[in-house]
Formats: sequence, structure tokens, C-alpha cells
Amino acid sequence: MAEQAEFRFLGQTAPNLTIGYGLFLVLWGAAFYLDSGAVTAAIPAFIGLPILLSGVFTRMKPAQRKIWMHVAVLFGLLAFLGGFRVFKGLGTEAGMFALPKAAASQLMLIVTGGLYTTTCVRSFIWARKNRPAEEAAE
Repeated sequence: MAEQAEFRFLGQTAPNLTIGYGLFLVLWGAAFYLDSGAVTAAIPAFIGLPILLSGVFTRMKPAQRKIWMHVAVLFGLLAFLGGFRVFKGLGTEAGMFALPKAAASQLMLIVTGGLYTTTCVRSFIWARKNRPAEEAAE
């Protein structure tokens, strides 16, 4: 198998995944906000916008890729952790799905945030193992 020049997940580079994930969160949050009118429904969009912008900045300024990808993974981790709020409903009589749209958003944040964060960590490990020799010596 040939050596990859860049980390890829599902055939996509980390910046492309970041832009795609950020856009997904922004659209999800906007759709749920427009449907319900509740500001809390837009939380995925609030998390997705910095992820999207980090991906765009990574493409615009490749020399600053490391910092922008770390910013993006921080917000991905926030998405993952924020999704755990869905379990708060376990202790209520109505259960986790008393508010089905909110529960769906929170579960989406756990799954996608966890997958995105894991993928980013894997890309960081790959980048560290495959950095040029002159950079590794510094």
C-alpha cells in the first residue's frame, strides 16, 4: 500500500471533514431553530460555526493548519460532551425523549462529536508520525 501524503478519513482530508462537519452542524441548528423558534435549538449551529470557520482558515492559511485544527477539535469535543445532556432525562418521569427533537439533537452531538473528535486525534497522531525529518529534529 502506498504511503499517504496526508491523513484521510472516508477519502477526505481533515480540513475537508472539518468544513463538512461544521456546515452540517450549522444547517442542523438552523433547521431546528426555524422549526421550533427556541434559541437552544440552534446550539449545534453555535458549535458548528467555529468548526466551519476553522476548516476554512485551515485551507486559507496552510501554515497555521495546526492551530486551526486544534481549535476545531476543541469545539468537536464540546459538541460531544454537550450531547451528554440527553441523559439528564433519565431521572425524570417523562424520560429521555420527553422533548424528542432536543433528544435527537443531543444524541446527534454525542455520535458526530465523538466521531469527529476521534478522527481529529487520529489525524494528529498521523501527522506527528509522518512529519518531515527536518521538522521532527526541532
